[in-house]
Amino acid sequence: MRTLGAWSHGIIDYVMFFLLVTGPSLAGFAGRQATFAYLLAASLLMLTILTRFPLGVVKVLSFHLHGLIEILLALLLLTLPWIANFSRGVKSRNFYLAMGLLMLIVWVITDFRGIRHLAKAK
Repeated sequence: MRTLGAWSHGIIDYVMFFLLVTGPSLAGFAGRQATFAYLLAASLLMLTILTRFPLGVVKVLSFHLHGLIEILLALLLLTLPWIANFSRGVKSRNFYLAMGLLMLIVWVITDFRGIRHLAKAK
């Protein structure tokens, strides 16, 4: 089921960064909720820039490690409204849940070990 390659994953990561940066103003929330979104956006951008894959810039981290860190970010997005006590803010809560689910889905379908290329070579 892991059909998404590194190049496509990189594009999605940059789109996710853009969504995390613009999401608070588009969804209509500010304050701590927006600050967390900006911090997560910066974390995702740094992770993407530092990853050894086609759209990485510095290429220090393995794509496999990128995946491990990304699953932690997805879980943080899904739980942050309750951890940071802003779950009653419907707009921000729904934004974080949607972003967390999107990141989780991308994580599930990404081939972080490059196995899909090995299967094609046989």
